[in-house]
Amino acid sequence: VESILDKENFTLEELLDEEEIIQECKALNSRLINFLRDRAQVEQLLRYVVEEPPEDADSKRVFKFPFIACEIFTCEIDVILKTLVEEEELMNLLFSFLEPNRPHSALLAGYFSKVVVCLMLRKTVPIMNYVQVHQDVFRQMVDLIGITSIMEVLVRLVGGDDHVYPNFLDVMQWLADSNLLEMIVDKLSPSCPPEVHANAAETLCTITRNSPSALATKLSSPSFVARIFGHALEDSHSKSGLIHSLSVCISLLDPKRSAIVSPLMHSFRHQHMYEPSIPVNSETINAMLPKLGDLLMLLNVSSDEKILPTTYGELRPPLGKHRLKIVEFIAVLLRIGNEAAQKELVNTGTIQRVIDLFFEYPYNNALHHHVGSIILSCLESKNDAIVDHLLQECDLIGKFLQTDKNPVLSGDSNQPTLPAAGKCAPRVGNIGHITRISNKILQLGSSNSRIQASIQENSEWNEWQTNILQERNAVENVYRWACGRPTAFQDRTRDSDEDDLHDRDYDVAALANNLSQAFSYKIYGNDDNEE
Repeated sequence: VESILDKENFTLEELLDEEEIIQECKALNSRLINFLRDRAQVEQLLRYVVEEPPEDADSKRVFKFPFIACEIFTCEIDVILKTLVEEEELMNLLFSFLEPNRPHSALLAGYFSKVVVCLMLRKTVPIMNYVQVHQDVFRQMVDLIGITSIMEVLVRLVGGDDHVYPNFLDVMQWLADSNLLEMIVDKLSPSCPPEVHANAAETLCTITRNSPSALATKLSSPSFVARIFGHALEDSHSKSGLIHSLSVCISLLDPKRSAIVSPLMHSFRHQHMYEPSIPVNSETINAMLPKLGDLLMLLNVSSDEKILPTTYGELRPPLGKHRLKIVEFIAVLLRIGNEAAQKELVNTGTIQRVIDLFFEYPYNNALHHHVGSIILSCLESKNDAIVDHLLQECDLIGKFLQTDKNPVLSGDSNQPTLPAAGKCAPRVGNIGHITRISNKILQLGSSNSRIQASIQENSEWNEWQTNILQERNAVENVYRWACGRPTAFQDRTRDSDEDDLHDRDYDVAALANNLSQAFSYKIYGNDDNEE
């Protein structure tokens, strides 16, 4: 670098081609920095970051120079960043990357994102002042929200990284007063592609995790909840829109839940995982209740003609991620303990339908997990009506006993899960969940007279839990296993913070979602990743 700087006429490209340039920048080489801080050099560096190279450009122009230019900005050298933020033309050049009439390659989008995020951290007030004056920036970003790098910038702009600056609250209020939220929510429309749905939902979930804030308050208002559900149910064929709209609704009910599976979790607000939850506004819940009937209709699988071959037979139809998401939403809604929600779920027959799904899909472990959560929420409720509904009208115990007595897959052609013809029907896969829930019923029965009365009058249950359940518990009690388990296992205690985190119920379908993203990038060459 020094030898180049010693020349009389050297170019920026010569410096960018030099291997040591980033180290020299970080070492604050004064001659180098004085050259790079010049307006003309900053402009050229920006052009490498935001402008697509010519078609006939060599590999250095295509790959190396944009990368090095981005790295120079992210070295966070104050005088270089100062040149950029104090010159409006340079800021216009930077944000010209967002213009709709130009290409937006993933490579340059990543570099653009890194530069803007660096400015937001080091030159927060000037850049926020700039975007307030140039409101098109937000609209352009929302239009490009399907590009994850752009979404990450947007997430930081809406306060998702805990970086509080002098006029933070004013900017958040200004954002709430703008139409930014409307634009993002409208990206959940079925007409948008799945990657746009996913990133719009992630941005909205980030806003809910930042509660309380002006944006979060606006998002949880009844009009916005209705707007989100409107997109979710607008087109029954758009599974992606439904799934991601429900993810936002789940995040409104339980912000911490969405944080666990968020790809940005470790970047944003990680330390807030252990804070107590903020109570959900009853108006938010009430705005969701009128839509439960529409969601219940989607849980009806009889009109779905899809067939999925499996190792044990076939699914007619498969449950699908969209139905699983609906069940998860119901589980989270019930856990809030809102009486109006409980009443609506009982009256619409939603709980009954969900329990039927538990038995109709005996190998869907994610479904069993959510239904188990729903059952426990009902049993632990202080509302006697929902307990009676579960144990009497839904005949939960009767269904458990029937399944446990005959734990093989039924060959009934009216059921969605069918065994392979000519093979011995396999054992159903939900017996473990039945055992766990049955133990919970016994445990709760000791403190809840209504549950106690209901199970005591069932002689078949009493016989089953005495003869079969107790024996099964003894066999499955790991503390009694004499196979060399670590002695520390019995004495292990968990940190109280960890305890809170692990005992919460998180989205077990997240793994499936991550896997489906791999499919969507055609890693496995699977063209049909809907189910």
